[in-house]
Amino acid sequence: MPLAESMISSMKSNKRIMLDKSKRFRKTLGGYDKNRKRNYDFPEATPEMLLEIRKKLKREQNILWFKISVASAIIITILVWMLMAS
Repeated sequence: MPLAESMISSMKSNKRIMLDKSKRFRKTLGGYDKNRKRNYDFPEATPEMLLEIRKKLKREQNILWFKISVASAIIITILVWMLMAS
C-alpha cells in the first residue's frame, strides 16, 4: 500500500504546482457573442472591376501552370537523361 499512497500524493502535488492555463483566456477582450453582429464595409464591385479581377486571376493561373509545366519538363528530361546515361 505505501507505493500506491506515494503515487497518489505525488500526483496531487504535481497537480498543485501545474499552471492554470485557463486563466490566460478568462479576461480576454475577444470572444463569441451571438447578440453582437459585425458590420463589414465592403466596397461595391462594378462589372468592370469584376471583369478585371477575373482576367487578372486567369493570367496568374496561366503563369502558374506554365511554371509547373516547365519545371516538370526539366525534371523529366533530367531523369530520362540519367536513365540513358547509365
